Amino acid sequence: QVQLVESGGGSVQAGGSLRLSCAASEYTYSRASMAWFRQAPGKEREGVAALYTGGGSTYYGDFVEGRFTISLDNAENTLYLQMNYLKPEDTAMYYCAATKGDVGMSFMTTVQALGLRSALFGYWGQGTQVTVSS
Repeated sequence: QVQLVESGGGSVQAGGSLRLSCAASEYTYSRASMAWFRQAPGKEREGVAALYTGGGSTYYGDFVEGRFTISLDNAENTLYLQMNYLKPEDTAMYYCAATKGDVGMSFMTTVQALGLRSALFGYWGQGTQVTVSS
């Protein structure tokens, strides 16, 4: 059974950094996609970043502006989100997500064209809170 467990959230001041981790058990698909989403109180869930588990393709939301980096350690089966230059508006619950099995590289083309939509992902973690103070 696939399980996604996030960690690494916390409270930081504006301009600081955090690295989120998502341990993915029983998830060994090499042509799938994994992603980070976030949801702030009273707002809709929005896509932060995604990657293709086979390598060679990543996607970032426009608001990232080069501050975040998504990566995957295949040996550890762990997805990361390195977040630098954090802003108060980055405050949210951050969720790890994964597609239900292999989807092929064309999936990332769809994401690039339509944006990172939560409906595309079937596995979800419980979330980790990130709070950025000014």
